[in-house]
Formats: sequence, C-alpha cells, structure tokens
Amino acid sequence: MNSARVLYHMVRADFLERVRRYSFLLTLAGALWVAYGVATEEVWIVVGNGYRGVYNSAWIGTLMAICCSTFLSLAGFYIVKGSVQRDTDTRVGQILAATPMRKDFYTIAKTLSNFAVLACMVGILMVAAVAMQLMRAEAHSFSLWKLWAPFILFALPTMLLAASAAVLFETLPLLRGGVGNVAYFFIWSAALALGVTGLDDPTGLQLLYRSSRQTLHAVDPTGDNNFHFSLTIGGEHAVRTFPWNGIDWTTNVLLVRLGWVAVAVAIAYAASIFFHRFDPARSWFKRRSAAEVAPQMTAAHETATSSKVMAAHLSPLPSTPSGIPFFRIVAAEMRLMLKGKRWWWYLVAAGLAVACVFAPFDAARGGVFVAAWLWPIFVWSPMGSREARYATESLVFSSAHALSRQLPAIWSAGVLVALLAGGGIGARLLINGDHPGFAAWFAGALFIPTLALALGVWTGGSKAFEALYIIWWYMGPAHHIPGIDFMGTTPASSSPAPYLIATVLLLAAAYWRRRTRIAYA
Repeated sequence: MNSARVLYHMVRADFLERVRRYSFLLTLAGALWVAYGVATEEVWIVVGNGYRGVYNSAWIGTLMAICCSTFLSLAGFYIVKGSVQRDTDTRVGQILAATPMRKDFYTIAKTLSNFAVLACMVGILMVAAVAMQLMRAEAHSFSLWKLWAPFILFALPTMLLAASAAVLFETLPLLRGGVGNVAYFFIWSAALALGVTGLDDPTGLQLLYRSSRQTLHAVDPTGDNNFHFSLTIGGEHAVRTFPWNGIDWTTNVLLVRLGWVAVAVAIAYAASIFFHRFDPARSWFKRRSAAEVAPQMTAAHETATSSKVMAAHLSPLPSTPSGIPFFRIVAAEMRLMLKGKRWWWYLVAAGLAVACVFAPFDAARGGVFVAAWLWPIFVWSPMGSREARYATESLVFSSAHALSRQLPAIWSAGVLVALLAGGGIGARLLINGDHPGFAAWFAGALFIPTLALALGVWTGGSKAFEALYIIWWYMGPAHHIPGIDFMGTTPASSSPAPYLIATVLLLAAAYWRRRTRIAYA
C-alpha cells in the first residue's frame, strides 16, 4: 500500500471519528450563531467613528470569515486535540509503532485529519454565507468570489494553524494535558493581538483594518482618523455605512497567507521531533534513571528469591469505624484532588489566600481574588471524570452508597477548595456588611466546582471544563463584565440568583448522568 493511500485512510478514519461527536455539532452551532449574528446585526463590528460597511458580498463574507475563524481557531483546537492520546489509550499506537511509518508522516497525517474536521465547519459556513447574502444584502450585486475568498484565504490557513498546534501540544509532555489547554488560550489571545500591532495576523484582522480604513478615509476625510474595531452584542452599534468592495488580493497579501500555511506545516514537522512514537520508555514523566530503578529491582529480586512462603494475615476491620463516614469520604476525595501537587503549588495557593485577606480590598477583590480562583483549575477539572480516566468505574460504582455518598463527597471537596482559596474575600465581604457581594461570592464558590463536576460526569474528561472555564474566566471576572462575572469581583456584578439556579440544574444533571452510568455499569 503506497503512502498516499495510507495517508488518506488515516485522515478519513480520524475525520469520521471526530464528526460523530456531540462536541462537533455544538461547535458548529456556535460558529453558525456568530455568523448569523454578524449578518443579522446581533453582532456588530464597528469601524472608525461609528461606521460599518454596506452589507454586500465583500462585507458579509469578510466579517463572517474573520469572526468564525477567530471562534473556530479557539473552540476547534479543543475539539481536535486528543487524537494522539486516543491512539495511545486504544492501543492503536502500538500497532502503528510496529509499522515502518515515519514520525513526521504520522504528525502530518494527524494535522491533516484535524484540518479536515475544521475545514468541514468552514465549508458549511461558506454555504451559510450564501444564505446570509440573500437574507441581509443591502446591495443588489452578488459576487461568489468576494463572498468566499475570505474563507479560503483567511479561515482555512487559520484552521491549519490550529490543527498543527493541537498536534504539537500533544507531543510536548508539558502541554499534553490541562496546562496546554490553558496555555493555548493565552497564546491564541496573543496571536489576535498581532492584528493590533500592525502585523498581518492569521485571522486577517489587520488586512481588514487597513483596507476599510483607506476606503473610509476616502469617503469621509474629515472624520476621526483613530480608526479601530469594536465588537458588541446587542448594545451600541454603527449608525453610518460606507461602501466597501473587499480586500485587494495583491501578490504580497497572498504571499503572507501562504507564509502562515508554511508556518503551520513547519509546526506539524516540529511535532515529529518530540513525538515518542508510542514508546513508553521515551515518556519523560514515566522514565526513571537506571541508578534509581536498578537497586530497587535488585532488592526486589533478592527478596523474592530468599524469602520463604509465609501465611498472610489480614488486619481485622474495626467493628465501629471512627468518625462520620461521609466526612471521611470527603477527606479521601480531597486527598485525591491534591495528589501530585508539589510544594510550590501549595506555596502559591497560600500566598494568594493570604493576599485575599491582607491586600487592599479593591485590589484583592478585583485582582488577587481572580487569580486565587484560577489557580485550582487543575484541582477542579478531574472532578467527575477520574473514574473514567483511570478505568475504575466498575470498582467505584459497585461500592456501597456510590451515588448517595461518593458523588456528594466529590462536590463537597470541590466547594471546600473554593472556600479555602478565596475565603479571605468572602470573610471581608461579610465583615463589611456587603451581603449582596457575599451572596455573589458564595454563589461562585458553589458554581465553579458544580460546573466541573457536571462536565466531568457528562464528558468523561477534564478538557471541557478547562477550556470553558478559562474562556469564561477571561471574558467575565478578569474583565469585570457584569452578567458573566460569576465571581462577583465588583459591586456591579450580576445577581447571584442565575448562578445559584445553574448550580442546582448542573447538580441535577450530574446526579442523573451518574445514576444512569451506575445502572448500566
């Protein structure tokens, strides 16, 4: 079988596996909503001093392509990331390791399969753009090239970058897990900032900025020269329009787009350098030095050969166990959550907790507190999915009171982590008599671990919570935006009632899902 046929079947198998997931449909629905919001004026992109382009093929296609490629480059990364780990978990990797397949061939195949999934979403959005043109167009002319060119030259290269980054993150031991999920969000934010600094960013924001600025300046030379873009949802929007006929696709522009494609290919090849080819001996976190392993193996061998067979005696169980069983289960769950955390993790957590108590109140509530409830993200993220991850579901679910004790114990341990991490702010709010602020803080302490538990139980992994939480945290508490600030970092934060209701609903969903899993375990 030739290489092209092998590559095709690898890409096809991965593609079919991913598009059958609910996460694919949810991400596609989100992208369609953004595209629909752009065309129906729910999502506004304002240029300069209150201007927007006339809704023609060029404006609709460019805005939909940029907004959707920006959204998909973030959400799509979390959708496609995990293909290498899945080959490891399903033992397919061991079969591939026994073949003469090169490492770079494998990483290129995984990049192309990731790209195929994301490109499929872009293709659906391209068809949707035609419908948006018919629904919302303010100009009578229709140009398929102006409508689809931004998708081809902006969205597809961005998707290839996200696809190759997902493979690279999976081959780097440090970024393979939750750290990589969080780190990618900040890398993605930095990449978007390129459009502000003047560089031609992958999404095409800078090109749209320059082209629309030149056109608008020709229409209104006396207007404000401080051209900028702003995006609002359901708020203030542009009230004046100007005709814009699209980006001039010059040779330099096309070379820059090809340059981003070359960067994506280089990232895919770089991933092969770190790819361990499913050899557990090359995994740095599992590898131990010969100086450590050899003495232990020798001692174990000597013990096994020299010891005599002796009868085993089990310690009798106490007739009346000490302490309340539920509290002991909570303590056990807390130990599992904190297992593996190094001394520096506890040092940072303690420093943030102390700063919440002694720092100036405004700075503590709006800054230190936000970091204090971000730091335990990897403590919360395994909640509800630990049994699936370590294949202990049959053992845990068959134990007594698995639903009535174990699940509430996990939730209680998560809430306890939140109370310990940000308890200083809660205590100061209560002492100051700020009861609405305390209610918002307490609702956040309940909501965060409940969200982690529900997503863990339903998805069987920690990636969904890590991706959703870091985005929500950045958009809401980090920027103190009312309505989505679930931490109550400012007095203007939203009422705690929605998050208390969400907590109850999420707990019910987690309980129902776990009950179903236990019934069929």
